[in-house]
Amino acid sequence: MPRKPRMYLPHIPVHLVQRGNNRNACFFAEDDYHFYLDCLGRGLRRYGVQLHAYVLMTNHVHLLLTPQDETGISRLMQYLGRQYVGYINKTYRRSVTLWEGRHKASLVQADNYLLTCMRYIELNPVTAGMVERPEQYPWTSYHHNAWGKTDNLISQQLVYQALGASSTERQLAYRALFRNQLPDTDIHELQACLTYNYPLGNSRFRDEIEAMQGRPIGKRQRGRPSSPSTGED
Repeated sequence: MPRKPRMYLPHIPVHLVQRGNNRNACFFAEDDYHFYLDCLGRGLRRYGVQLHAYVLMTNHVHLLLTPQDETGISRLMQYLGRQYVGYINKTYRRSVTLWEGRHKASLVQADNYLLTCMRYIELNPVTAGMVERPEQYPWTSYHHNAWGKTDNLISQQLVYQALGASSTERQLAYRALFRNQLPDTDIHELQACLTYNYPLGNSRFRDEIEAMQGRPIGKRQRGRPSSPSTGED
């Protein structure tokens, strides 16, 4: 059966997750994280994709991206796959599969869900019990979005920019969002949309996306979303 094509639209944010095969590690040493981020930066520039948030976990990666055209994200992920997998195989003298098949992705309604998605991504290390606070984890965009640390990978989306008139105000407002945990309902919805490659947004947004594509997107879930899994998500 042929694979369903990915649904990416210009200027519509996308939450993307790629996991290690069988949930095994995809980063083994500090140099691996640095190499992945370096490849990511080159790919973002080459294919005209903006990055708003990320976290590199031991066995998976979360990226929040906005493409300038319909092919940018697919080409970016193909480029990352070639560069990073080649590096891992050469460095560790291995040839087994690194990633778990195709990545999963969900279009995101920026006005209503972008900040929720950013929080979910940057709270991953906390949720997994690896750290107590997001700033304690090194491989994340939280240091830039919350504290203003220079990160040339990050492009600030309009919803984030609206948090304040200055960078200091935006960072302060952004940190305030992390004082409370994400509601379980938000986590369930976000995870379900990723699982079924379904747009994250209200019904109007989803209808608009499907109308633009001329066909249904993803798999509509019946009933309540399942509970989020424990550990790294």
